[in-house]
Amino acid sequence: MTDDPRSADADADAAVQSPLWRRLLPLALVAAGLAAVFVTGLDAYIRLDTLKTYRADLADVAHDRFWLAFPTLVVLYAALVAVSFPGASLMTIFAGFMFGTGLGGLGALIGATLGATAIFLAARTSLGEPLRQRAGPWLDRFQRGFAEGELSYLFVLRLVPAFPFWLVNIAPAFLGVRPRNYLISTALGIAPGTFVYASVGAGAGAVIDRGEDLKLGGLFADPAIWGPMAALVALALLPVAWKRWRGSPAPAPAPVGTADGD
Repeated sequence: MTDDPRSADADADAAVQSPLWRRLLPLALVAAGLAAVFVTGLDAYIRLDTLKTYRADLADVAHDRFWLAFPTLVVLYAALVAVSFPGASLMTIFAGFMFGTGLGGLGALIGATLGATAIFLAARTSLGEPLRQRAGPWLDRFQRGFAEGELSYLFVLRLVPAFPFWLVNIAPAFLGVRPRNYLISTALGIAPGTFVYASVGAGAGAVIDRGEDLKLGGLFADPAIWGPMAALVALALLPVAWKRWRGSPAPAPAPVGTADGD
């Protein structure tokens, strides 16, 4: 190939530019969701005593029935990712809340990797034609990167959340990426974000265990919460840092979810 290897990257960068309203849409949805909670009265159920009760029950299940609960988490997570279920990253927070950062993050990582690999393998068969049509506009953008080094390129796509997770799940299947490289790059690339999200859940559990107030101000004043949240912000800024380092415009960051189907 004699073309400038940066040309495909520049095209991809331009393709993922999005207007301001799209960048603010996730925040607007969160705000709308919070408003709906209070308008419908659901906030009455989100109280410290209730959360403490669930916390104790989940802790008992995680401890006493670990060999049932942990595989169930992995299988459920894999299924959500395989069907590109939006918001699957919330499962990572739940995993951390239930099992802690280490085990929860590991369970989410295994589930996300298995689910992504399942849809990758499915896309390589005749069942993948509808998926090819969905990913079609992006395939030319990714082709040069995978041709130059599929292992490292896919690792960067996983680590730097510049593209939707579902797209990175299926595009390699149509570009000749080997399953071994796909599996390795996926597991290593999503690991940092996965454990950060799990630590958010574990931090919330730690606050409950101490019997402290779960008001918003108190949560963000607690190192168990603001530490992981700061890490999430850093992950969200990775696309900007990456594109600036390469000297090209930064794409709009995708949601930082580890296995988000959005």
